[in-house]
Amino acid sequence: MSDPRTGPVTVTISGTSAALLGRMADALGTDGGSVLMRALGLLDLALKAKREGKQIAFYDPARDELSEVAF
Repeated sequence: MSDPRTGPVTVTISGTSAALLGRMADALGTDGGSVLMRALGLLDLALKAKREGKQIAFYDPARDELSEVAF
């Protein structure tokens, strides 16, 4: 694994992904890099939970429903 303090890198994504990234950044009032960092953090958390035999899920108290995050 490389040093996370490394400077900026270029990542190629599709136009659809770029549009989604832009919409999410606007909605969060931030930039695309911050959105990617949050998304990767959540993915890392979910993968760690899966390795430990756990799961990540969203709970809707209004409907009393649990939806597992699947990868």
